[in-house]
Amino acid sequence: MEGLALGVVPVTNSNNPVNLGAMVREISAGGVVVQRAGESWQMAVIEPQSDASSARPARKSSQKVVLALPKGLVDPGEKSEEAALREVREETGLIATPITKLGDIKYVYVRSWGDEQRVFKIVSFFLLRYHSGQIDDVSREMRAEVKRALWIPLEEAPRKLAYRGERDVVRRAQKYLQSHPEV
Repeated sequence: MEGLALGVVPVTNSNNPVNLGAMVREISAGGVVVQRAGESWQMAVIEPQSDASSARPARKSSQKVVLALPKGLVDPGEKSEEAALREVREETGLIATPITKLGDIKYVYVRSWGDEQRVFKIVSFFLLRYHSGQIDDVSREMRAEVKRALWIPLEEAPRKLAYRGERDVVRRAQKYLQSHPEV
C-alpha cells in the first residue's frame, strides 16, 4: 500500500483494499448543538429532504422520519469549526458557540446524483452550545436540503438518529457533558 503512512488502514466496505487515491474526497463539518432543558439537555437535529439524504441509506427500521445532525462541506479557506458553526446556522437557524471537537467520522458512499462516483468522506463534528436563534428559521434556499429542524431530548438521540456514525458522535457528546457538568 504505497503512499499510506505507517499504521494507517484504508477505509473499506469489504475485505479488498480500496484505492483511496482514485476516489473523490469530501471534507465536511457539523455540530451537536445542545441547550439545557431543566435538568436535562436538548439537541438540535434536522430532517433532510428525502433527495438530500440519499447519499447514504438510512438504517433499515420502522423509523419513518430520517433525523440527522446538521453538517456540510467545508468551504475553501474555512476551518472545520467555522464550517460547523455556519452549517448549523444555515440548516437549523441557530447560532451556537463551540465547546469541543467530538471527533471525525469517515465513510465511503456512492453519489446517487450526477456522476455516481465513489466518495471518501470525512466529517468533523463539534459539540456546540446554543447561543441564540429560532429553531427551523432557515432560508427558502436551504429548504431544498432541510425539511425541518427541531429540538429533541439528547438522551433519545442515539435511538432517533438515522446514521450510526452520528449516533456514536452523540454518545461522545453525552459522555463529555456528564464529565463536564460546568458546561
